[in-house]
Amino acid sequence: MTPARSSRLSRDLLALATPLLILLSLVGVTLRQGSDRLQALPALVIGVALLLQSSLSWRRRRRALLTALQDHTGES
Repeated sequence: MTPARSSRLSRDLLALATPLLILLSLVGVTLRQGSDRLQALPALVIGVALLLQSSLSWRRRRRALLTALQDHTGES
């Protein structure tokens, strides 16, 4: 496996980790009863926070790219 494929594979696995963490915590909340449900909430909070952070980071990168492209086309 080449380094580029290895990097791509690890990036894809990390992209799946957050939704799977959220799914696992929702299953844990659903299957547990009473105060045991609280044990699954930290995973849910962390999963949602990671998803939000990723979304905000993606938007910032896209905005920076658009600004760079607009600045570049303005110079020509």
